[in-house]
Amino acid sequence: MIIEVSVKTSAKVRSINKEGTIYHIDLKSKPFQNSANIELIDFLSLHFDVMKSSVVILKGFKSKKKLIEIKGL
Repeated sequence: MIIEVSVKTSAKVRSINKEGTIYHIDLKSKPFQNSANIELIDFLSLHFDVMKSSVVILKGFKSKKKLIEIKGL
């Protein structure tokens, strides 16, 4: 399954909302030294109940808009 994600960093609470085909995700960490991407992978693996290794960022490593592949769904 491939999803489009829009990420907001430095939020007070982690949350996920779906509008149409895009998931809007708020993360607590700052976009520094890949910490936001690591938190995003952890959060999506918990949300979709898959292993962390099943969540792969295909595009947008340094962007707020990302393309994510979730294997096993």
